[in-house]
Amino acid sequence: MDTLSEPGSARQASNAFRWSQLIIGVICMVMIANLQYGWTFFVPDIQKTFHWERAEIQIAFTLFVLFETWLVPIEGWFVDKWGPQFVILVGGILSGVGWVMNSYATTLGGPTGYYAAQIIAGIGAGGVYGTCIGNALKWFPDKRGLAAGLTAAGFGAGSALTVAPIQNMIAGKPLFDFSFFGLPVYIQTVAKGFQDTFFWFGLWQGVIIVALAFLLRSPRTGEVPEARRGSVIQTRRQYAPSELIGPTPYWVVGALIALAGGLAMWAMNLQFYIPLALAALIFFAGGAVVIGKGQPIFTLMYLMFVLVGAGGLIVTANLAPIAKDLKVDGIAVTLAGLTLPALTFAATIDRVLNGFTRPFFGWISDNIGRENTMLIAFGIEGVGIYYLYLWGADPLWFVLLSGLVFFAWGEIYSLFPSTATDTFGSKFATTNAGLLYTAKGTAALLVPYASSIQKSTGSWDMVFIIAAGANILAAVLAIAVLKPWRSRMIARLSGDVVLDGAIPVEIQPGARGSASRGGPTALEFDALAARVKTLEEEQLRHSQILRAQSADSR
Repeated sequence: MDTLSEPGSARQASNAFRWSQLIIGVICMVMIANLQYGWTFFVPDIQKTFHWERAEIQIAFTLFVLFETWLVPIEGWFVDKWGPQFVILVGGILSGVGWVMNSYATTLGGPTGYYAAQIIAGIGAGGVYGTCIGNALKWFPDKRGLAAGLTAAGFGAGSALTVAPIQNMIAGKPLFDFSFFGLPVYIQTVAKGFQDTFFWFGLWQGVIIVALAFLLRSPRTGEVPEARRGSVIQTRRQYAPSELIGPTPYWVVGALIALAGGLAMWAMNLQFYIPLALAALIFFAGGAVVIGKGQPIFTLMYLMFVLVGAGGLIVTANLAPIAKDLKVDGIAVTLAGLTLPALTFAATIDRVLNGFTRPFFGWISDNIGRENTMLIAFGIEGVGIYYLYLWGADPLWFVLLSGLVFFAWGEIYSLFPSTATDTFGSKFATTNAGLLYTAKGTAALLVPYASSIQKSTGSWDMVFIIAAGANILAAVLAIAVLKPWRSRMIARLSGDVVLDGAIPVEIQPGARGSASRGGPTALEFDALAARVKTLEEEQLRHSQILRAQSADSR
């Protein structure tokens, strides 16, 4: 059983213990970072070795992201129910197995091909990612933006130190060959080539995650401080996952329709269009279910996540191909006294900034509000992508602007989980944040088509323009639509300070009838709202009667 739902309470945990849980989660995130951010370095060699189309190879990346994200709600349910250890353990095993399978794969399809390997790696990475983010949100209700940002930073920046080693091992060069304050650092390995690199990095990353799994746990009741109030709008209402997206049977039927449709399109040799059809089904059919049976505001958050996430994933998956197509990949760039090839420089800076931005903007959002921070960050990314379109053929600007894009993109992985928990409560934080995180998978469905647009037009210009426009649209939606909508929703339904004393004993959190759920249900809060409205109307009627009687007496 998840410790948050256990009866009774424990002493508040020390800050040192809370931070130790966060650090363990960050290390686990570092270990899965290469599964996403290291993929781009393998694509050219896979294409050169097997002569497959780039768009076909990138379907493997899409499958990884789909299974990394879409199963997170299920994995989150296990975490909310039983705690994080088992999910992290299994996730570490699958993450390692996936990359080891990549090292032996010689086909795209089939049970031992790249597609299957990336699916297995995605399931493992999703289990680790969703668990670590959810655990951070539970341990730090007083610093949700910062905690989610630091944890997500492990995933964003975790691959920064391995950019050069992965590239060197693939190329058969020494793993490390540089000078540190005059001391030579030289490490040569027998392993070389992209297949050996898949094997050894996958193996050790998996082993470390498995070892750390036994050190994580969820907080018990009373171990964490109360959420602080200020610029961040937070609810005390605890939404169950089915209250967000609608009844489970609707989604089971939708999954069966998607499966049947995908198999039919595969039989008709329309495999390339399956991701696009699936994205349309999610937006139109899935959106209709959420609007009609769940919380409509969740649909807006989901759309914004996809708009911002798609551009970053396209650049992540295609950074090396983009650099090669722009003919800047091997040109030396010097910054701050350091000289590296443009692609290596860009990839390293991108990972560092992509990690730094998550706690940075998370901390900013804790102080100025989530939506205000979204406006700033999404706007920066839109401008960065647009100028990458204008100036990306210059190696120096390619390095600087790709870094700016990653800096303004990575914060979605701290802002959206924090916003979801602020809006829907912390009881089901892992599952609910996981449901929103599936938007990353939906965004990944668009990645292969970016390569197709580039191939048909002969450049990345159209891709950059579309991605820049999507980010600007998300920035406007954050401040003009999401902020006022979320404020009204929480004020009406959260049972915040104004309503604390009005909640009947039988439906107060912890009382009989709601303790097993950790909070009142939507029906109970609706009943409470109706009761308060009735009391207000009665008070107004009595006031009018008293005023009338007073006038008569005069």
